[in-house]
Amino acid sequence: MGESMEAMDDGDRPADVRDEASAPDGDAGAAGTGHAEGEDAAGAAADPASDLTGEDEARVAVSRKARRRARRAPKGDATRPGKARHRLRGRWGRVVALGAALAVGAGVLASTDGPGADSAEALTPPLTMTAEDLPTWQTNGIVWALAESNGVIYAGGTFSTIRPPGAASGTQEQPADNFVALDAATGEPVADCDLDFTVGSGTATIRALAVSPDGQTLYAGGTFGSVNGQGASSVAAFDIPSCTRKPFPVAANGIVRAIAATNDRVYLGGDFTQLSGVSRSYFGAVNASDGAVTTWRADADEVGKAIAITPDGQNVVLGGDFFRMNGANSHALAVVRASTGANVRTYPTGFIHENSTVQSLAVDDTSFYTGNEGSGGGVFDGRIALNLSDFNERWRDTCLGATQAVAVHEDVLYSGHHAHDCSSMGEFPNQPRYHLFGQSVGDGAKLGWFPNTNDGLGESVGPRVIAVAEDVPGEERDFLWVGGGFTTVNGQPQWGLTRFATGPDTGNPSTPETYASSLDAGQIDVTWRPSQDLDDSELTYRVYRDGGATPVHTVSASSMPWSRPQLVYEDTDVTAGETHSYRVTATDAAGNTSALSAPVTATVTTGGEPYADAVRADNPLLYWRYNETANNFAADASGHNASGAHRGGPQRGVSPGAVPGPDARGIGYDGTDSYTYSERRYSGLTRFTAETWFQTTTNQGGRLLGFGNRILEDSTNRDNNIYMRNDGRLVFGVYNSSNTRWTITSSQSYNDGDWHHVAASVGASGMRLYVDGQQVASNVLITSARNTTGWWRSGGDSLFGWSSRPSSDYFSGRMDETAVYNVQLSASRIAAHYQAASAPTDTVTAVEPTADTYVNGASTGSNYGSHAQLAVRGSSAYESYLAFDVPAAPSGQTLLAASLQLTVTGDSFAGSADSFDVREITGSWSEDTTTYATRPTLDDGVIGTLAAPDSPGSVQTVPLDLATLEGALGGSVDLALTSAGTDSLWLWSGEANNAGYRPQLVLTFGAP
Repeated sequence: MGESMEAMDDGDRPADVRDEASAPDGDAGAAGTGHAEGEDAAGAAADPASDLTGEDEARVAVSRKARRRARRAPKGDATRPGKARHRLRGRWGRVVALGAALAVGAGVLASTDGPGADSAEALTPPLTMTAEDLPTWQTNGIVWALAESNGVIYAGGTFSTIRPPGAASGTQEQPADNFVALDAATGEPVADCDLDFTVGSGTATIRALAVSPDGQTLYAGGTFGSVNGQGASSVAAFDIPSCTRKPFPVAANGIVRAIAATNDRVYLGGDFTQLSGVSRSYFGAVNASDGAVTTWRADADEVGKAIAITPDGQNVVLGGDFFRMNGANSHALAVVRASTGANVRTYPTGFIHENSTVQSLAVDDTSFYTGNEGSGGGVFDGRIALNLSDFNERWRDTCLGATQAVAVHEDVLYSGHHAHDCSSMGEFPNQPRYHLFGQSVGDGAKLGWFPNTNDGLGESVGPRVIAVAEDVPGEERDFLWVGGGFTTVNGQPQWGLTRFATGPDTGNPSTPETYASSLDAGQIDVTWRPSQDLDDSELTYRVYRDGGATPVHTVSASSMPWSRPQLVYEDTDVTAGETHSYRVTATDAAGNTSALSAPVTATVTTGGEPYADAVRADNPLLYWRYNETANNFAADASGHNASGAHRGGPQRGVSPGAVPGPDARGIGYDGTDSYTYSERRYSGLTRFTAETWFQTTTNQGGRLLGFGNRILEDSTNRDNNIYMRNDGRLVFGVYNSSNTRWTITSSQSYNDGDWHHVAASVGASGMRLYVDGQQVASNVLITSARNTTGWWRSGGDSLFGWSSRPSSDYFSGRMDETAVYNVQLSASRIAAHYQAASAPTDTVTAVEPTADTYVNGASTGSNYGSHAQLAVRGSSAYESYLAFDVPAAPSGQTLLAASLQLTVTGDSFAGSADSFDVREITGSWSEDTTTYATRPTLDDGVIGTLAAPDSPGSVQTVPLDLATLEGALGGSVDLALTSAGTDSLWLWSGEANNAGYRPQLVLTFGAP
């Protein structure tokens, strides 16, 4: 609301209001707020990003942690054993046999809640962990094994030193021979637990760690000959409270890779064929009390790698490289009796690919899960969920990229791998690797959890093991620990270890990339690419119009990093000729909010655009107009939200575009690595039409448009191509249903520097190639293309194997107006599209004032012509004056709409609840000399009204009387802003440093 400042003269107003032009390096801010002009247009009065709806707040308030507590005994309940922190849940609940195999121990639960409230409820359900890695001490090598007890994480592997988080390799290092104990909540080493695992020759390593169900004993396995100088043979046990060696005389004649413990028995798996001199083939069991080898036999023919015990204690799940279990055909996975080792369920070769193995196992209350690794073609690298009730498969994830570790926390399966191709799951094609996933235990659906590591050391596979720490003393949070050979986490240096927690979630979503356009009368379409958030797939988006503090649209939507098709808001509360600006924010479930997107502006059309109307009349699958001026978002105008994403930094906002119209622009590709791919995957396009405009002088050729099986790399399947040869001739090629490649080629070259329209189709009329509306090549024998799955790409992709392959697979030149249809368009429709590009279209012209000022009734002799603000009020009076040069109408067009666009300043008092009139000035005035005492005369007629512009920073559009502006075409018009009210309005003037804030006269011309 504007202030009622009685007789406010120049000396009364704050310095930044008096003379915005004097502010250094930018516009001055709102009075008393310190906000610069370039900041959020909402000013200090309101923060639109923080405007949560009641529904949003309710969602944030839901606590899965609370639901979990409801399933447990209260901390003070007499039924809760003092040291059995995890009780049955600790032993079986979500965290059994993690990675190489470990059991989660029990311990004493502190009686008071610690710092750091759990905020898993602030993530998209059922996700439990944030993606923000916490400060954690590092190793200088690979971590192969993790186990947890009473808030302490035990890490083993192949390393010789540890160092603090943030310390570079070789700095601040402390010795640690393959083992370290760390505080689960702080990530720091714990005192008085220093165990050195060494070997006389070769390299010592710890491959397995497990904790006894009572939390008192730690078991270690691997390759080592001594611990703290005392002899050992690849197996050892330790008293956890004292961190000292326990009598456990077990010797293995090979690497011990897996351990799982019950109260009375310890199960082992690995490369060994003997335990303490007793023949045992890759799996065995010893007494927990004295280490004596038991009669339990589960003989495999190859290496054992993972062990998990079912919640009822009756069965043991075994994983590894084997093909036979106890003589039966069972490859990589088997279920045996916990008492005897006899087979309960076998999985013959084929259930898991013969070239794949089980690397890890996890068990929860109802299921068990495998992590698989393979080598060679057609292998299985993913994860399987199997029911404990019948040991049958429930779901399978077939992503490629060997899975090394699996762990369950609540209803989420977390996994470590180097997934690079999930196209078999309908997700992303081969591309740079993901190393961590979260999936629903119920159906395997991937959740929005995407922290990442690099491949790192050794075999370059990244994570090797995952462990969950629950009920950590003094903490409300649970923790997810990850170990491996990685050397970066979330893009920052971090070796060997990292960890995540159930809260707090503090990361903001990325800023939405937005675009606004008007193709239909009475409507502006605001489109944006969904934001990315590493631990929230579902975000809430708010659209703000004209700088207002209250959103005009709120919507929640989910997306994944590999599929981010646009969202759209159709603003129908607009009038032809009005200009409006829009900004969008993204908010996650925790309330973290992105920055406001950069403003995008559109003027409401009076009747559409001929070319766009022709394209949309044929219902394209996708339609990229390339009118955006920045970022990587290619907005879609097809109505199917089939947006694209740019790669390689193509030139944006190329002008002039191929087709005239408001904001008409194109895109420039560099001929090296820039291109655009569709955010949606397509299949079944055996008949189609593809068209685009291009302009080039290249003699290197390049692919203009086509279909491929990859989005972030060159495709290995390349279909439906339109490309240019080195000599400038155009080629259209498809594979038919027999996988035979066919091409047709134009006889003329088109690398002449002019804009050309190319369209290609296949269908009942055969293969057809058109340039500038005319058919230039055909083959009537090929009436369909093969059915394949992939993504449309413009600007470039591999052309390996295609005839007359150009020197460059990537196009160097400009493109515009790309569209694809799932039908073969007729020759007449292709010609109609081309001809529509020459049809008259609306022209929108915006002009800034040649002069402006305001006068002040309380300071009748003062001139404000050099000030960056304008003021309007009835009493005591302010009046503002603006002069515009008005262009003549373009040839063959008339004035269809006119409006005055004004921006309210960001000052808290700048808006007003009053109405303001626009009048034509009839008297003379000057920006440099006019004062209130010499103010000009005004016409009595009102040619526009601004109603209640009460939001600081808002953009206001005032429709103007057409007759008045028509009379000024080719000349000039002087306008005054007046009011009869007492609530002042403060606006930016033509002297504002930010051009986007200056007044504009917006004129729309079109066909009569």
